[in-house]
Amino acid sequence: MLSVVQVSFIPEAERRDPETLLAAWPTLVNVAASVARAGVQLTVVLAAVRDQMIERDGVRYEFVDDGRAVPRRSPVRGGPVRRSADVIDHVVALSPDVVHLHGFVRPLLARRLRAALRHVPLLVQDHGSHVPTGARRLFWRLAFNEVDAVAFAAREQAVPFLDAGVLRRDTTVFELFEDSTCLGIGDRDAARAATGLFGDPCILWTGRLDANKDPLVVLDAFEHAAPQLPDARLWCRYGDAPLLGAVERRIAASPILRERVTLLGPCTHAEMEAHYRAAELFVQPSHREGCSYSTIEALACGVTPVVSDIPSMRRIVGDAGRCVPLGDVTALAAAIVEVARRDPAPRRAAARARFESALSYEHVGRALRRAYETMAGRA
Repeated sequence: MLSVVQVSFIPEAERRDPETLLAAWPTLVNVAASVARAGVQLTVVLAAVRDQMIERDGVRYEFVDDGRAVPRRSPVRGGPVRRSADVIDHVVALSPDVVHLHGFVRPLLARRLRAALRHVPLLVQDHGSHVPTGARRLFWRLAFNEVDAVAFAAREQAVPFLDAGVLRRDTTVFELFEDSTCLGIGDRDAARAATGLFGDPCILWTGRLDANKDPLVVLDAFEHAAPQLPDARLWCRYGDAPLLGAVERRIAASPILRERVTLLGPCTHAEMEAHYRAAELFVQPSHREGCSYSTIEALACGVTPVVSDIPSMRRIVGDAGRCVPLGDVTALAAAIVEVARRDPAPRRAAARARFESALSYEHVGRALRRAYETMAGRA
């Protein structure tokens, strides 16, 4: 069986114990389990507060003490010594066929990993990184110019990395989704009773109230669409909200928005399933997305996305929704009206079918296995 090690150098700031980390990181656990079900011998190596091995769903999780729980002092600089080399040594000792590094982060450690595993294929998966500028770009070139392959949700997302010289032009690029979801279709009336959401259509917006998610464009578009959809309602679930004041002022200035838009604030992820089930349309005009989990969740629950026309969104949505130009209020409003007027049952079925055909954990696991086999020369 193909032996693969997934590794992350990102330190866990709260210094939680390994069992708590696995409970707190369902994305990591669910994707790893899907890879194991696809027929890969998988070990996940993570920097942690202590050494520990946990085996779950066919996956070995190797937690490696990174030396920060009781920091040692550097005799030269006086600061704590980071022992991330212990993580690298642990990966080397496992003698994997392929190594899968999560994230374009910790470039110097990534370079050391590459040097320690010179003859082992190395895949680096993007998790929404920006290409850096200045001296940091040089570090990234040194770290990632020699990797064998990279993974993005959509191949076009690799272009800035190639243009900046961070990646060689001949670097293999795989299209791999970062995550999926266990959410699914449920009783819409029950979901509306539980959440208080209503409308025809009932439109859901989620995410941060920030410039990237562009809530003001959503409000402008909804205001334009509302006269053609007299019973439509827009519901906004959000966490961080740097633009909350601007959003509240925009709503207060419009009679239509005051009557038909509700700011719901935050809720737990577990509570979001009922919100998706209650909705008919999902709107998110993000300027950039590594891999939009909320759009995947909307499709899983049978909600039709109307989202921005960017590479990752195009690949996620397929033909089950609409992608509109960035910042185009008129186009977004027209798309909301057009989708809202479709027959609800086929619209809902198409959204769920898209999820089942390309976005489920089974698809994520099989796609990763194929990438690993290609890199190991076993395809």
